[in-house]
Amino acid sequence: MSAACYRDELVGLFGYPVDENPTVVMIEAGFRELGLKYRYITMEVRSENLETAVKSLKALGFKGANCTIPHKVEVLKYLDHVAPDARIIGAVNTIYVKDGETYGENTDGKGFILSMQDAGVVLEGKKIVVLGAGGAAKAITVELAMAGAAHIMVINRDVNRGTALAANLNDKTPVKASYTAWKRTYQLPSDTDILVQATNIGLYPDTSCPDIDYDSILPGMVVCDVIPNPPHTEFLKRAGARGARTFDGLGMLVNQGRIGFKLWTGMEAPVEVMKAALAKEFAE
Repeated sequence: MSAACYRDELVGLFGYPVDENPTVVMIEAGFRELGLKYRYITMEVRSENLETAVKSLKALGFKGANCTIPHKVEVLKYLDHVAPDARIIGAVNTIYVKDGETYGENTDGKGFILSMQDAGVVLEGKKIVVLGAGGAAKAITVELAMAGAAHIMVINRDVNRGTALAANLNDKTPVKASYTAWKRTYQLPSDTDILVQATNIGLYPDTSCPDIDYDSILPGMVVCDVIPNPPHTEFLKRAGARGARTFDGLGMLVNQGRIGFKLWTGMEAPVEVMKAALAKEFAE
C-alpha cells in the first residue's frame, strides 16, 4: 500500500477588491484536467498587508500567486527577483517561488498580445490609443511596442502617471509614444486602429463606462477591454454598436493564466478547458 498524500500544492491571488475575480475558475479547471493536487486560493489583501502577504508565500509553502488591483506596482519592492521586462513595465502580476525565493513576472501584456494574435489582429504599424496608465496599461503598452506598434497614445487623468508611462515607452522601447490629459470627454483621433480600455472602470459591480465620445469609434476599429467580469462590459457594447470589432478581457485572462500555470506547475496549461470553464461560469 502506498502512502496517501493529503497535502495540496497552493497558489493564489492577492487583491482588493477581489471577490469577483474569476481566475480561480479557469486555473482550478486546468488543475482538474491534468489531475494535479493543486489549489488556487483567492485572497483579499489590503495594501497595508501586502508585504506580509508576499513574505507569507514562503512560510506557507505556496508555489506562487497572481497579483491584481491595486498591488501590481507596489509588489515589486517586496520580491527577491523581478524579470527584466517586468522591471521595464514597472509592474508584476505573477509571482512564483523557487528555492525559497520569490520571482516576479508580468504576464498581463503577454496575455493580451497572445489573445490578439490568436484572433488574427495585426499589431505591427498600428496607431493605438490606451485608456489608463496603471499596471495593466504599462504591461500592455510595453508588449504592444515590442510587437511593432507605430504609435501609442496614453490617455490618463493623472498627468504625472501618464507622462511617465509615455516617457518610459519612448526611452526603453522602439515605439513612438505620447500622452494626452483626460480632462473631459475624450474624442478618438479618426486614424486610430486599436483602442484599449485598461482601467478598472466597468469592473463588477461598477456598470459605468469610460468618458469618451463613442461616436468617434468608427466601424472597423479594434476595441479591447481588459475587464474580465463582466466580459461584455457596457463599454464594449457601445463600441460594438458603432461597428467596432470588440474583444473582452477573458482572452487576456486565459492567456496570461496559462503562462502562470506553467511557472507554477512546470506543465502546459489546458487552454481550451480553461476557456470553456470561464465561458460556462459567465453563461450561468
